[in-house]
Amino acid sequence: MPNAWSDKDERQYDHIRKSQRQRGKSESQAREIAARTVNQQRREEGRTPNSTTRGTGNPNTRLESRTRKELYNRAKELNIEGRSRMNKQELVAAIRGRQ
Repeated sequence: MPNAWSDKDERQYDHIRKSQRQRGKSESQAREIAARTVNQQRREEGRTPNSTTRGTGNPNTRLESRTRKELYNRAKELNIEGRSRMNKQELVAAIRGRQ
């Protein structure tokens, strides 16, 4: 857990991690989901220097549920050409075509 997290963030992280473990996720998956959730909450509350994510979104969510920026970052990982000119629906289609 990063040092920038408050006590509340750490409690939330532990609660989510334990919940994910009870749902059958591996320890590493549970830690990742918990950290992403806490960091997203911190971003939305304006408690981080970056107001937008640099990640690709939660891998357990549907592509349509992710932000355009998260889809763009995933397309970048997959080396999809023309991604900067694509809208959200086009990014979803391009990513699906590559997976």
